Amino acid sequence: MANLDDVLIFVKVAQFESISRAARSLGMPISTVSRRLSVLESKLGVSLLRRTTRRVTLTAQGREYFNQCREPLTLMEEAERVLTLGQKTPEGTLRMSVPVILSQEPFLDFLSGFLKVQPRIRIDLFITNLFLDLVAENIDVAIPLRRGWRTRAWSPPRIGKSIRYVVAAPEYLKSRKLPVEPADLKVHDCVMLNARNNETGWDLVSGRKKARIHVSGPISSHDFNSVSTFVYRGHGIGLLPSTYCDAAIASGALVRLLPKWSSAEIPVFAVYSNRKFLPSRLSVFLNALAAWRSPLWIKD
Repeated sequence: MANLDDVLIFVKVAQFESISRAARSLGMPISTVSRRLSVLESKLGVSLLRRTTRRVTLTAQGREYFNQCREPLTLMEEAERVLTLGQKTPEGTLRMSVPVILSQEPFLDFLSGFLKVQPRIRIDLFITNLFLDLVAENIDVAIPLRRGWRTRAWSPPRIGKSIRYVVAAPEYLKSRKLPVEPADLKVHDCVMLNARNNETGWDLVSGRKKARIHVSGPISSHDFNSVSTFVYRGHGIGLLPSTYCDAAIASGALVRLLPKWSSAEIPVFAVYSNRKFLPSRLSVFLNALAAWRSPLWIKD
């Protein structure tokens, strides 16, 4: 099969009826164009062009070959143009995966505003606490609000951070001794995220001090919505994001325990699989996400 680049060169020469004009159009030296034409003719075993000092004309075989090649090459150029335009123009479907905690009104309001600004973009939203394989599931971007996820080759852009506080409802704390040290949590009921057999470990820090505490309790869940609900209703102590409970602490609905202790800083990332060729729809979304003042994480 002939080299497609050589075929393209031939079609350009046939369209311009000039090797020099075709060379300028292709941004190639005239000598290279002439050489590639000779290679193509040798490959096909026919003369495609008649060359004179004034012009270039097609032979009968060249005319037939040109008529067969012109339409497919035009379609290929159009396909390339559409793809390039898609990279530069914010349009098309953006498939994203977010945890259940982002299914609440603040994030949905953000998406609504984004779609109004970018009406040519469509969103296919996956709400799940599982971290999906971006390549296998054809996901453009994910926002995992937890530790433990992995990327295959690089560090994605950080959009904020999360810090978790040890909190409980006043109802739970009635007639119970308040914890003074992290180790005191062992004797309390705790409401946990992603525990096994209703047991897990909480990693807390206070300056340079660190503590890993084994906790247990009556309820474990896989999303913060249900964890916070059971903490609010007095079923135990929870480890909740600061942005998730600051207002409740201020109003007295929750009490912060061990105020000198918290979780270590948890970075929040927007994760995507290909950083080399970002489609415009993803690029404008990442910019909007970075500018958004999310109530669910702290901006750096």
